[in-house]
Amino acid sequence: MSSQETPEENLPSEQESAHGAVAVAKTGEHADPFADPGLPPHEHRVQDIDEKAARRSERTVALLFTVSMLSTIGFIASFVAFPVDKSVYLWPIGHISALNFALGMTLGLALFCIGAGAVHWARTLMSDVEVADERHPIEAEPEVKAKVLADFAQGAKESQLGRRKLIRNTMFGALSLVPLSGVVLLRDLGPLPEDKLRHTLWAKGKLLVNMNTNEPLRPSDVAVGSLTFAKPEGLEEHDHDFQTQIAKAALMIVRLQPDDIKDKRELAWSHEGIVAYSKICTHVGCPISLYEQQTHHVLCPCHQSTFDLSDGARVIFGPAGHALPQLRIGVNDEGYLEALGDFEEPVGPAFWERG
Repeated sequence: MSSQETPEENLPSEQESAHGAVAVAKTGEHADPFADPGLPPHEHRVQDIDEKAARRSERTVALLFTVSMLSTIGFIASFVAFPVDKSVYLWPIGHISALNFALGMTLGLALFCIGAGAVHWARTLMSDVEVADERHPIEAEPEVKAKVLADFAQGAKESQLGRRKLIRNTMFGALSLVPLSGVVLLRDLGPLPEDKLRHTLWAKGKLLVNMNTNEPLRPSDVAVGSLTFAKPEGLEEHDHDFQTQIAKAALMIVRLQPDDIKDKRELAWSHEGIVAYSKICTHVGCPISLYEQQTHHVLCPCHQSTFDLSDGARVIFGPAGHALPQLRIGVNDEGYLEALGDFEEPVGPAFWERG
């Protein structure tokens, strides 16, 4: 748009044009259209002039930090107090996990109180004097470095961290306890193993139950040269931990001629030539399922580890490093095969070398 097309009301008046010309003539340069308005007068807070108000703010900040510490302790205690399968009804959400609700509320409150305490401390007790500073080059001069250090020292002094010991101590307590929440969260990586890998469901008096018929086994049910798989009495497929338990307690039953058993302990732990060994291969834990009747060898189908059941189930071929654990068995008063205890050593792939 040309100057001829500019609306008349948007053009500067003759008086304004003359005033601008005079200003340029006097100063020799154009006037700054963005003049520095300066800072408004500083208004003191009530905490700056009333020590009682300052102490009230100090106690408020300390209270928030203390609540944060208690919440962190509550977060840790929730892992012990609430079972993982417990649920509570919370309107209007409905049924939720009590553990998750407790963890979320306590950790959220701990973090909120630290933040709220820091904000309240800064707004009521730390210095709020407005400071204007000119921009400076990116490269710091020695004078600038000295000024930064001096400003930091002044800020530390004005924060009253040394004077307000109650705030300082409670803040350090809150900041020290909050990281413990992260340590406790490691608990969710999985259940603690304790000594569970060293034990199975087998115990004295537990009947040997046929995996196929789900019936207790009698000696007459196990023919010479046959291979039978068994599980402990009371373990059912619909149990929530069935896979976990059967992975340790799976048993294979073989009947040999007593004269064919070479190992003395194997013979003592058997019943009329019936021997019970763990079905879990000691290489990588595959289930053993192949049996050679003539040689009394069992073969793991995964990596061809071969065990001699007539000689303590020792390894005769393959990568397995240990013999199969044997279960000591007998017969109860009703004529059923029963365990006389648990395995003497952990089942599975060379666990005893690590534990």
